[in-house]
Amino acid sequence: MRRTARLLSGSALAVAATGLLAAPAHSAGAGGLDVSPSSVVPGDRVTVNTSACVDGGAAEGDAGAVGAGSFTLAPTSREKEAIGQFRVPPSAQPGTYEITAACAGGGRKVTGDLVVTLTSQRQPVHPRGSVKTGVGGALGPDPVQTAAGVAALAVAAAGGTWLLHRRARGDGI
Repeated sequence: MRRTARLLSGSALAVAATGLLAAPAHSAGAGGLDVSPSSVVPGDRVTVNTSACVDGGAAEGDAGAVGAGSFTLAPTSREKEAIGQFRVPPSAQPGTYEITAACAGGGRKVTGDLVVTLTSQRQPVHPRGSVKTGVGGALGPDPVQTAAGVAALAVAAAGGTWLLHRRARGDGI
């Protein structure tokens, strides 16, 4: 029993160590470059932040790969974090682009990926309500008005039928 427990705990440690070694070198949580949103359409605004620069110092960002040029990351009120923005040009082609930032004073260089697509990932908005054309419909938005209209038509039909019936009998009007 004891030998099996040692074998299982040793295997678990080996798997955990492999997972640590396979982790990305520049993830946003470990001082990398966080690109948000990570998937955009041409014309969208992108926010980039990092905690890689010492004491949240400024950084110079480069989005030239996507055609947006350079931008500045400035320190924020959050501890040890710098943030900046750029707009993806309308002429950007679909693909994955590397966005970089270099900390001020020749410091560390961090990267993040930006995916440009031609279609938005947002949910489409479907129209609701009625169109104001002045024509109206069989079922309007107000059930009371609809009932009143149906009642008026019924009275007119009944009255017209009664008058035609009297005329046909020769009673006159």
